[in-house]
Amino acid sequence: MHFKYCPECGALLVDRDAGDDGKVPYCESCGKYWFDQFASCVIVLIYNEFDEIVLSRQNYLSEKYAVFTSGFITPGETAEEAVKREVKEELGLDLEEPEYAGTFWLARRDQLMHCFLGFCRKKPLVLSPELDGAEWVPAMDVPKYVYPERAGTAIYPMYRRFLKKRGLAEPGKGSEPE
Repeated sequence: MHFKYCPECGALLVDRDAGDDGKVPYCESCGKYWFDQFASCVIVLIYNEFDEIVLSRQNYLSEKYAVFTSGFITPGETAEEAVKREVKEELGLDLEEPEYAGTFWLARRDQLMHCFLGFCRKKPLVLSPELDGAEWVPAMDVPKYVYPERAGTAIYPMYRRFLKKRGLAEPGKGSEPE
């Protein structure tokens, strides 16, 4: 979010130099800078001992394509706590080994996604009302169900990281992982 008005007093903000940060919205009445803010979220590729991956469907996102589990980090919560909470809330699963897999900027929503790979022993999924469906899918079939690869999506970098971790070749790319 880019501030135009002061959230405290409502005054119109002016651009003012803020050292190395360049021009930043500033409230002359309150004497405060208002740096751009954005949401921090988590996204997790959940896999099991059979190299299956959980794909979820939320029709408000797409009725055609599936996604990995994701959600917002709440104030006071770490990314690791958020990923465990989201997986438990949405799927009824307990992550055994969440592994941090870096960050991804989701420009179309101004969100910083903290990416994880998460291991869970296979068990039936218990879906929250947020989901329209979810299932365990063989890892090699994932590209058939997710959005086509394009700039601006974390799915394929996360998927490739999973394949490398598990020593699996990317479908259609030969027999050796990169």
